[in-house]
Amino acid sequence: MINKEQHFEKMREDMVNSQLAPYGINDPKVLKAMGTVPRHLFVEEALMDQAYGDFPLPIGEQQTISQPRIVAEMTQALKIDKNSRVLEIGTGSGYQAAILSRIAYKVYTIERINSLYVNARKLFDKLKYHNIVTKYTDGTIGWNEESPFDAIIVTAGAPKIPDELINQLKDGGKMVIPVGDKRTQNLLLLEKNGSSVNERNLGACRFVNLIGKDGW
Repeated sequence: MINKEQHFEKMREDMVNSQLAPYGINDPKVLKAMGTVPRHLFVEEALMDQAYGDFPLPIGEQQTISQPRIVAEMTQALKIDKNSRVLEIGTGSGYQAAILSRIAYKVYTIERINSLYVNARKLFDKLKYHNIVTKYTDGTIGWNEESPFDAIIVTAGAPKIPDELINQLKDGGKMVIPVGDKRTQNLLLLEKNGSSVNERNLGACRFVNLIGKDGW
């Protein structure tokens, strides 16, 4: 009889093989991270057996943990490596930051809801993900004192691209952010080149609202 950990390990393997690899997720670093991080620990106990399904799940406070494919797609788009310093806006459950931390040098993540911030920090410590730095504040203003960043990821839908985040991106750095109205957004990949920003639309998506000074 397989134990619980083996059960969840098999679910992670199935997630990678059926939801990610066949749908354009081909960066070995991303696939390894997705196959390693215990996603079931980032949801409440009653939802653990659903944690590896191809859909988002509620995490309380009217927030969600994104479906695995979106997490992988956003991570892959940033093209980060072991030297990258990454800023995440919207810690939420902490799962996206955990995935980033298995690839990047350091992850800085900001959350505006105290209960989510506290829970995520406890989980990072439990999992010994020591290269994740957390902050409880308005994420739309970024983390200026630690900038510039090689990459920025925004995990909530914004009405526009916050200027402050562009300013905190390194020259040549990338940012992925959902932009649109409160119901649907387009997932944009931005690359900063000097004073200009190149933009690419990765497709339609739906995220919770980005709340803050430069959000809703």
